[in-house]
Amino acid sequence: MNIVGFIKSQFFCHLFISYVFIGTGLIVNCIQLFTLLIWPFNKQLYRKINCRLAYCISSQLVMLLEWWSATDCTLYTDLRNYPKYGKENAIVVLNHNFEIDFLCGWNFCERFGVLGSSKVLAKKELSYVPVIGWMWYFLEIVFCKRKWEEDRKTVMQGLENLRDYPEHFWFLIHCEGTRFTEKKHEISMQVAEAKGLPKLKYHLLPRTKGFAVTVQSLRNVASAVYDSTLNFRNNENPTLLGILNGKKYHADLYVRRIPLEEIPEDEQDCASWLHKLYQEKDAFQEEYYKTGAYPGTAIVPARRPWTLLNWLFWASLLSYPLCKVLANMISSGSYLTLAMFALLMVIVSVGVRRMIGVTEIERGSTYGNNENKQKKT
Repeated sequence: MNIVGFIKSQFFCHLFISYVFIGTGLIVNCIQLFTLLIWPFNKQLYRKINCRLAYCISSQLVMLLEWWSATDCTLYTDLRNYPKYGKENAIVVLNHNFEIDFLCGWNFCERFGVLGSSKVLAKKELSYVPVIGWMWYFLEIVFCKRKWEEDRKTVMQGLENLRDYPEHFWFLIHCEGTRFTEKKHEISMQVAEAKGLPKLKYHLLPRTKGFAVTVQSLRNVASAVYDSTLNFRNNENPTLLGILNGKKYHADLYVRRIPLEEIPEDEQDCASWLHKLYQEKDAFQEEYYKTGAYPGTAIVPARRPWTLLNWLFWASLLSYPLCKVLANMISSGSYLTLAMFALLMVIVSVGVRRMIGVTEIERGSTYGNNENKQKKT
């Protein structure tokens, strides 16, 4: 390990990065709260401001991937579609196999200038989480409870609200609903067999209702679906903790642009179309494991400097109060000051560890538990 790699792996570096991220997030969340005053008078201005404010937070995570860990992200796509990326609204269908697949999705957004306005379908519980969850709330993210009977109306209304959005946006959706594990895959394939659906090797069975409603609600707003399939070279198993330690990974992302008018309007036909799409995604993954590459032309979109500049700005801004606290602590020698500073560090450390815990594969949703309970009763 070289000296730079050693420094990146040190706990105090992680604490400072965490301090900057949480400090930025709480300040931005407070500013977002005050922007609610703008909504009644100028909804579109409110939205544009919140896109920029959200970028201050989300870009710090992308900065860790792009600059801190220097992870390579290669895009495989049709060169004829490349100029359209970032110039249109789109629904991005991502596979859900890796701990940092959401971060690679954000990286894709950042390379084409739509990170601040990107949307997701997120669990309702996340809306109560400071920093990311609160940022999403002000960004009009669509939240769901994973109970479709209750979610359908909420999701449709949230998507309808985006029809007049003033910025180009990408709506990122994991149709599998939860991250891939062997246990979840086994349960999912049991469901596929019971329903007479083709089995998948590298994906869970997609949940079609949310996708169908998304397409229905964003028809004539989104121009295309970007079918996105992610994998990592050399059987790498990337983690957010690895990124924080400065570990470099090598990501390959295959993106197909499918015009929205090619997707059936009927819900049942749309469901069949999505199942076929996932069979194709499975075939792409099979080919990737054999050859180490996806179809299409390999491109490495240029890194934009804004994620790094944004982090440097907030790090400089927040360094002053931190240095002042440290100086006062050293000069006073007070046990109370020392205790308060230690407590602050513990809170920051625990807070970031909890956020990392949300992304860990083994702490994913209880996929299939309801089915298992029903079998036992």
